[in-house]
Amino acid sequence: MLIEQTIGKLYQMKLPGMVESLKEQQQNTDALSLSFEERLGLMVDREWDNKESRRLTRRLQTAKLKQPATVEDIDFTTPRGLDKGILLSLAECDFIKAHHNIIITGATGVGKTYVACALANKACRMGYNALYQRITRLLGAVKLARADGSYPALMRKIERTELLLLDDWGLSTLTADEARDVFDILEDRNHKGSVIVISQVPMADWYETIAAPTIADAILDRLIHNAYKIELRGDSMRKRLSPLTDADH
Repeated sequence: MLIEQTIGKLYQMKLPGMVESLKEQQQNTDALSLSFEERLGLMVDREWDNKESRRLTRRLQTAKLKQPATVEDIDFTTPRGLDKGILLSLAECDFIKAHHNIIITGATGVGKTYVACALANKACRMGYNALYQRITRLLGAVKLARADGSYPALMRKIERTELLLLDDWGLSTLTADEARDVFDILEDRNHKGSVIVISQVPMADWYETIAAPTIADAILDRLIHNAYKIELRGDSMRKRLSPLTDADH
């Protein structure tokens, strides 16, 4: 009866991991031979692991990564200018601690988005929060937020995101208003978070994709001067996948 009361209290305190461990110990004769401290340690470890797993699930859901990519599954064998040593070093996520950026460029299909999502996945596993956005959709959300009064909340959410992924950079020219919105996003995050920019457009041509020259200078200064550059080359990785798959792997 006493153990049932204890289990009930553990559930009320929202400690299901400890309950699971306790029930397993009751059914395992080897566990019964352990000391009280050892058994308690096993229960605490289970609860800790469960909570960390739930936190990771929430971070990945919030990140909305375009692809379920992982660093462990990146193809380093196909020649495309991807340096394994540099990539694995970036996967340690020290660039986020230093508030540095990453710029990934290359033709369609060479794996830009996959690499970016893999780095973001690793960041989530290391406890950082992330958010994937196509630049056009992000700017659309900003415009809508201004209209419905949710602009301050949206900007706070973006500002607090430790790793922001901006995909399809440069595919369309930013108007002066859109350029100001991008500048505000980057300025609010300056020295607070990191950005991964994914683009088919070479960096040398980015200036021409921003309609307001003065704002273009400010945007590119905040993105490029402290960024690691990854330029992917070669044939499309899609040729190695099923014809029914359209992943940018």
